[in-house]
Amino acid sequence: MRFVEDEKSKQEYKKFLENHERCNFQQSLEWAKVKDSWKNEVILAEDEQGNIIGSLSVLIRKIPIFGNLMYSSRGPVCDIHDEKVLEQLTEGAKQLAKKYHAFVLKIEPDIKSDDQEFREIVTKLGYRIKDDAKDFSEEIQPRYVFRLDIKGKTEDEIFAGFHQKTRYNIRLAIKKGVTVKEGTKEDLKDFHKIMVETGARDGFIIRPLEYFEKMYDALAPEHMKVLMAYYEGKPISGVIPIMYGNKTWYLYGASSNEYRNVMPNYLLQWEMIKLAIARKNDIYDLRGVSGVVDESHPQYGLYRFKKGFGAEFTEFLGEIYIPFKPVWYKLYKVAEKTFRKLRALKRGV
Repeated sequence: MRFVEDEKSKQEYKKFLENHERCNFQQSLEWAKVKDSWKNEVILAEDEQGNIIGSLSVLIRKIPIFGNLMYSSRGPVCDIHDEKVLEQLTEGAKQLAKKYHAFVLKIEPDIKSDDQEFREIVTKLGYRIKDDAKDFSEEIQPRYVFRLDIKGKTEDEIFAGFHQKTRYNIRLAIKKGVTVKEGTKEDLKDFHKIMVETGARDGFIIRPLEYFEKMYDALAPEHMKVLMAYYEGKPISGVIPIMYGNKTWYLYGASSNEYRNVMPNYLLQWEMIKLAIARKNDIYDLRGVSGVVDESHPQYGLYRFKKGFGAEFTEFLGEIYIPFKPVWYKLYKVAEKTFRKLRALKRGV
């Protein structure tokens, strides 16, 4: 076991990550640059020849009163059923916890909830499992997502798998004259303006323009694009896809209150899927939906929209964690829950 510490090890890690089937952009060094308010450490598991066989990118941040929190989003990247590899990565995490006097390590892996073998291994290694979240507000990363298997498939094959209404809406957008163009960093201003409109309509907090510009500087053009939909020469909708390794993710989307009847969001999704197919990706990830699949739920429309693209409704494990200082962690959880309630009241939720 070792850590990424110099330029050589950074390049080794980047190559390993991009070529691994479990690659995730949130484990990348580029993403750590976006999250630069956190300290980043990358743990590497090795075989006897010193080759990388597993990794865990950890973000570390000081929480007032409580101390340092260690968090890993969508790690680890390895054979998730190899106990020895997971043991190496866990040992590295424990070393980091001592170095930073951390009170907890939290990991939100993209491992399916029904993976009993992984559950047993991490429990044996000292992790606890929190897998009872249903809504976006309960975890940092969505526990429920839609994922579309595009490996080795053509555009026609993928399009044929869409719901009939989804295919109709894509064709309608084209017929109505909606066009999609790849933007530049400058187009993030239009995207963010529409995002503000979206947040006001749907009741969620949005990030400042500077955050998206930081993303662009760290990830574009290789790993990030800005796609904008236009109608009668006016930007009416936009998306930000992230491409890394064998996957493309639909990370952010924004849509104007105007011209929603020309269905720009459907066309934008199709353009992102075509982009992923052209990259010969294995998976197109539409990202999060609520775990409450009920027509009366306020987020059911988002579920129905994403379901229409023929993707698989996927339930991830949730959060695994090691409380290095159990009492402090319990107090932190109480404070965190209180903060979320206050934030919801402020938003009028």
